[in-house]
Amino acid sequence: MAKAKNSRKNTSRLYVPEPPFRPGDTPDYSHIAVPSAHSPSRPDPLCEAHETSEHALGLIRVLNFNGETVGDWQPDLSAERLRGGLKAMMLTRAMDDRMFNMQRQGKMSFYMKSAGEEAVSVGHAMALRNSDMVFPTYRQQGVLIQRGASMKDMMCQCLSNSGDLLDGKSIPVLYSFRKHGFFSISGNLGTQLIQAVGWAMSNAYKDSDEIASVFTGEGATAEGDFHYALNFASTYRAPCILNVVNNQWAISSFQGIAAGEGETFAARGTGYGLATLRVDGNDLLAVYAATQWAAERARGGGGATLIEHFTYRKSGHSTSDDPSKYRPENEPDVWPFGDPVERLKMHLISIGEWDEDRHKALEDECKIFVRETYKSAEAMGSLSGDTKVNHYTMFEEVYENSLPHLDEQKRAFSQELE
Repeated sequence: MAKAKNSRKNTSRLYVPEPPFRPGDTPDYSHIAVPSAHSPSRPDPLCEAHETSEHALGLIRVLNFNGETVGDWQPDLSAERLRGGLKAMMLTRAMDDRMFNMQRQGKMSFYMKSAGEEAVSVGHAMALRNSDMVFPTYRQQGVLIQRGASMKDMMCQCLSNSGDLLDGKSIPVLYSFRKHGFFSISGNLGTQLIQAVGWAMSNAYKDSDEIASVFTGEGATAEGDFHYALNFASTYRAPCILNVVNNQWAISSFQGIAAGEGETFAARGTGYGLATLRVDGNDLLAVYAATQWAAERARGGGGATLIEHFTYRKSGHSTSDDPSKYRPENEPDVWPFGDPVERLKMHLISIGEWDEDRHKALEDECKIFVRETYKSAEAMGSLSGDTKVNHYTMFEEVYENSLPHLDEQKRAFSQELE
């Protein structure tokens, strides 16, 4: 008797995640539920890691869209400190706009904006000690500005001119400011994760109460470095904060390519036994509160915390990117969690500590400061003319001891200039 053929068809298909909107579409974020006034409760910072599992799936918020503060994550920040945070965010945005425009004029080779993400870096820096080491990506300009770094020095590094403290050895926006606890930025995201955990472990070994804080994007959570770092951070209870900035886009691929359509990125920490928090990254008060909690946990011996900052990248990935090729033009305008600067402004107005006239005056002040600082920086050289960089520095401060082939190249270079 002949065997009956299997009537079941093979329905297996390769699934390739697609962004919900493409150029020409009308973006609709109704699939993203904006939580009500209630956030997950604030646990003791030294609680067991598993007690934060709900925090990995929820969203910590402090600011309502009308400017009111709600919930038990409200930090005790004076109006003066809040105005300082607002100014740091506005300075970051004003500098970004100026440098982006200067790149378009050929004054520098490259630039990356942090528009829409200012609360992540500024709010985070406000909650840390200046002695805590930050291992950033290329969108944490706000950390430097909040910590009082020289904007002129930052601009000179972007212009690769004679005022560049790195002597033109690094591409623009890959800042390095040791005195401000700002580790040298790597253009390849992921490498800094395990470095930060190692730095934190070293500090714990030396009985120091300084902690490390590292940033990466949601796309880099798909890289091995991310998982190595989480494993070491959990095993050794490293005093470290691991920040995943989920701005919805990794270059031109949306967060679904990094498995963002499944559980939250914060939930990846749960599987490693880490405390996990998911926070509204456009709410400076929530970012501050979550960072403060994680820092207290790290200093108290509770170990590392993974924080997912849920935000949105308003601009392109860089000046080499055209976001109109892969997302609707007005998509940033309809992001349901608003703009971080506007939300903090509304809060200060609602408590009687700010008004529209003062805000406009501060906006003008920031623009003037950035413009005048840029003029001073450009006077030291730019790519559109003479950078005024001492070219011999390319042979210096790379190796501890000079190498014969570099000495030969330096001699040949000197003869060519003569």
